[in-house]
Amino acid sequence: MKFIGIGDNVVDRYINKRIMFPGGNAVNFAVYAKQCGEEAAYLGLIADDAEGKLVYESLRQLGVDLSASPLREGLATERCDVALEEGDRVFIGCEYGERGEEAWKPLALAETHLPYLRGFDVIHCGCYAAMEDEICKLKDLAAVKTYDFSSEEEYRTDAYLQKVCPYIDIALFSAAEMDDRQRQAVREKAASLGTKMILVTDGIKGQKLWYGGKEYQGMVKEVEPVDTMGAGDSFFTAFVVAVVRTGFGRGKALSAEEIQRAFAYAAEFSARTCQAEGAFGFGTQY
Repeated sequence: MKFIGIGDNVVDRYINKRIMFPGGNAVNFAVYAKQCGEEAAYLGLIADDAEGKLVYESLRQLGVDLSASPLREGLATERCDVALEEGDRVFIGCEYGERGEEAWKPLALAETHLPYLRGFDVIHCGCYAAMEDEICKLKDLAAVKTYDFSSEEEYRTDAYLQKVCPYIDIALFSAAEMDDRQRQAVREKAASLGTKMILVTDGIKGQKLWYGGKEYQGMVKEVEPVDTMGAGDSFFTAFVVAVVRTGFGRGKALSAEEIQRAFAYAAEFSARTCQAEGAFGFGTQY
């Protein structure tokens, strides 16, 4: 099958080590799908600055298709500064370098992109791509559409959910900033708008999935982490890979046993991700 991440790319700069790593939700999705053994591509605006070139070269080396994403002159790559504290990454802030924030642009889906995207089985995007107004353009594509809403309240308002949820099949929310009442409200709203699967993750506490009118408890494989960067992205990607392989999106209703096998596959894959530095390596001094 063919998987694609569309939207954001960043570098994660570890300020206590002066090392930067390629990343970004859409980039991570493409890389992790490739590591799961599927064909993978990335579609986005990659700047021609040093950070963008690191993103581009790492994807190229990993065999992720970049045919629709050449380096773009004059743009700026977002730099996300983090600190690593006993294996756990803590976000500090973001900047855009000498070119400035005005040189960062979100991807706008053009008519020329849609024939290309028709060739994929799964299309993934997320809130940090700033493409919520573009997702409706995917409505006529047969692919399974997935979306990461992260944890911030601004990405789960009714207005925001209405822009995205009618056009996607699987939604991911992080419970980091939600209480039980908010978790229930957001999954009920997403489901009412047409999203078929809603996954809510809560770090080491595990995950809850709502699908087919039922609730399922996920699982976590506990390890001593080297770096938790990419833990959530890797879990979600592997879970999506597993359920799509099983038949989700092709008219098949998944059984409880199939969902639990998908959870186990995702937990194992995410645990391995936590044993490496950065989201997927390629650390470079800055």
